[in-house]
Amino acid sequence: MQALGIFGRISAATYTATATVATTLTSSASKTATSRIASISRHFSTTPRTMAPISKETDLLVIGGGSGGLGAARMASGKFGAKAMIVEAMRLGGTCVNVGCVPKKITFNAAVIAEAIHDSKAYGFSVHETQPFDFGSFKRKRDAYIARLNGIYERNLANDKVEYVHGWARLLSRNEVEVTLDDGTKTTVRANKIVLAVGGQPTKPTSSIPGAEHGIDSDGFFDIDTLPRKVALVGAGYIAVEFAGMFNALGVETHLFIRHNTFLRAFDPMIQNGVTAEYERVGVHVHKQSAPSRVDKDPATGKLTLHYTDSTDAKEQVLDDIDHLIWAIGRTPMTKNIGLEEAGVKLDDRGYIVTDEFQNSSVDNIYALGDVSGRVELTPVALAAGRRLAERLYGGSQFAAARIDYTNIPSVVFAHPEVGSIGLTEPEAEAQYGRDKLKVYTTSFPNMFYAMMEAADKPPTKFKVVCAGPDEKVVGLHIMGMGSAEMLQGFGVAVKMGATKKDLDSCIAIHPTSAEELVTLK
Repeated sequence: MQALGIFGRISAATYTATATVATTLTSSASKTATSRIASISRHFSTTPRTMAPISKETDLLVIGGGSGGLGAARMASGKFGAKAMIVEAMRLGGTCVNVGCVPKKITFNAAVIAEAIHDSKAYGFSVHETQPFDFGSFKRKRDAYIARLNGIYERNLANDKVEYVHGWARLLSRNEVEVTLDDGTKTTVRANKIVLAVGGQPTKPTSSIPGAEHGIDSDGFFDIDTLPRKVALVGAGYIAVEFAGMFNALGVETHLFIRHNTFLRAFDPMIQNGVTAEYERVGVHVHKQSAPSRVDKDPATGKLTLHYTDSTDAKEQVLDDIDHLIWAIGRTPMTKNIGLEEAGVKLDDRGYIVTDEFQNSSVDNIYALGDVSGRVELTPVALAAGRRLAERLYGGSQFAAARIDYTNIPSVVFAHPEVGSIGLTEPEAEAQYGRDKLKVYTTSFPNMFYAMMEAADKPPTKFKVVCAGPDEKVVGLHIMGMGSAEMLQGFGVAVKMGATKKDLDSCIAIHPTSAEELVTLK
């Protein structure tokens, strides 16, 4: 039951709504566009949601239709033949598909195109825009793409014979779940095993900030239908940083409020310092050591005024004429009102479900995975954990020890420039191995893409490889620059396999690329 907030679900009703959207889009579009929208609509499920009594018993009941829950249910049923049910209160696909990775990456792509148009001048192109970026049209097409994915997920469940129930699930005991359907009726389902994959939701700002409710959270970012003129974002994690980079690249006056002197503080210092400096260079207004104190809203215009202090002045300052204030201050597990207390499921002091390395909760037959377990909150991690759990529960003796390895998980940030990281940061490696056991290789250079630009206009590319021990095993790899996200996937495999510096050196470089610098470090 992912917290999606702004979305409903795919059904016969939303099929009608989609047709309305298509009509709106095609009123001013060409016949080609009409055909494309019609093609999208054909992917939606047009079968009315059956309100007949749902199954009263099942082998596996999954609460939450995000990546982790879908992975577990489909693997259990489609591959191993277990009777599986999945209960979701919002749209299938969870945070990632609806208000996370997917629409974020699409928006990032738009920002990259805007940057490319700007950069094209250095190559001799003369690009003249006949009208401003049509953000409204972009949003409608992005929403249609997401709706298509929702339909695909529903069909995949049907193909794998997973019973999909749209409703709210609440634990009654270790083997019973109460499901409240859309029409308000309640049904109790007995399950041999229960998986909690309910995900998280944006953390709300403290009530000590008057007017904080005038801002929106990170989910609300995807509700914005007109490109704003000025935005303020509060937060220093990847969500705030990605949003700030996208807004700025699309020509929006962007203010980013952070508590310290750098953002992305879970990453290596090279990343923190490098990306923070680059954001300042390209025009993002980074307010360091800042603390918002009040938010006012003009009832006539809807514009916001943010009161704050930062490192430039201890006195309260004011930023006015803000179109949107976005709180991107973290995420909170959705562990409220799902019956955890009644079932005896333990939570940690942050509200996450306590699990062991096999996703077992404190109660037999109840498991938890994905963001709600508070380990590594990434979509591919949840998906892998769901599949490994299904293998262990239903795959027989050969999968008895199946589990996800939470070490050396690659992660990226779609910042400007992109960031990639796997393994230990340099400070973490020093704490674990000792400074005398480390050798750190670094390089900084401009990507050849920027060769035609003036030196002051060239974004940096920075790489760091952290090695430990006499064989110089790679224990950390950190990169920032164009193409880092795609680049890291391959190097991630190498690190996962235990690559050493010698292994990197033995690989012949691909020239001319940025990636070759990682196999030629001195």
